[in-house]
Amino acid sequence: MSYRKVNYEDVDQVSSAMHFLSEPLETEQVGVTVARCDPDWKSKPHDHTDNDHEEVYVLIEGEATVVVDDDPVEMETGDALWLPPECTRQIRNGDRESAFVLVSAPSIGDENGDDEWPLSGFAG
Repeated sequence: MSYRKVNYEDVDQVSSAMHFLSEPLETEQVGVTVARCDPDWKSKPHDHTDNDHEEVYVLIEGEATVVVDDDPVEMETGDALWLPPECTRQIRNGDRESAFVLVSAPSIGDENGDDEWPLSGFAG
């Protein structure tokens, strides 16, 4: 089979919000998480320095704040936020449910310090 499909609602919820999809999808180079955040929910502050993963948080429902290195970034439906590995991040949900898709991957670059993405075909 050339693809794998999973419904996030069929994946056990962790930390009362997170549905980690990488394991059931058997991904090798990207992490994908759906976070359904209850009112007033907060994630644990963390960074990804140890695994050198950058992340993109896409808010697909509701409003929330992502605190990045003590800087509150207000998010509304449709906003996407890029986070480098070394910054500390924390989701702080407001008084209504919100939903994020979180995508993480190791930084891309070669031994020569070239940080350009090797793109071909559709660059989306």
